[in-house]
Amino acid sequence: MKVAITHVPSPHLAHCELTYVSREAIDLDRALEQHDAYCEVLSRCGCKVVRLDANCELPDSTFVEDTAIVLDEVAVLASLRAVSRRPELEQIESELCRYREVQRVKFPAMLEGGDALQVGKTILIGLSARTNRAGVQALEAIVKDFGYRVIPVEVQGCLHFKTACTALDDCTMLVNPAWVDRQALQNFDLIAVPETEPWGANVVRVDGELIMAAEHVSTAEIVQKMGYRVHTT
Repeated sequence: MKVAITHVPSPHLAHCELTYVSREAIDLDRALEQHDAYCEVLSRCGCKVVRLDANCELPDSTFVEDTAIVLDEVAVLASLRAVSRRPELEQIESELCRYREVQRVKFPAMLEGGDALQVGKTILIGLSARTNRAGVQALEAIVKDFGYRVIPVEVQGCLHFKTACTALDDCTMLVNPAWVDRQALQNFDLIAVPETEPWGANVVRVDGELIMAAEHVSTAEIVQKMGYRVHTT
């Protein structure tokens, strides 16, 4: 059974780090309800859902994917650019040690899990506001002995690579072409999201099933017509 590690939203979520969007009021009760619904969808997709709460004092702690890159052979603990997020790593490392050997990326290398997309034995790494070339090189040094190839991809206009590009399967990418270098993705079939839904490429794949935000109606329709099973939340 797949394990999905999540973290409940922090009561301080309104003070989270922001780069490409303006700060707005956050309804914490609604965020908690949405997170519960997300966890329920993960369960329906066959995951054992782990809900952490040890980092609730840290505003960004619910974005747990940024803290590590988890492969079958090893978990790579990230090197977070935002100073406010670095205290998250201790508790995440403790949890990951239950499932994998853990190795760390260390400064001045910067690497965040939101920039890492594994497709088979290839790991695409976004060069973004949060991940630098030293981070790519540090990851490559860790994973090369396990047979992985690491490919950097330039990102612009959004925070993380997986905001703009995620895999529908091992051959097909859902992508916002305005935010990523398509040349680096030339070996994949690319499906562009509608211009009216620029955030639509941010999806979760669990085996052959996809989890998508309910607001991206047109994107979900495109993907469903291609034959993928879609859960919205």
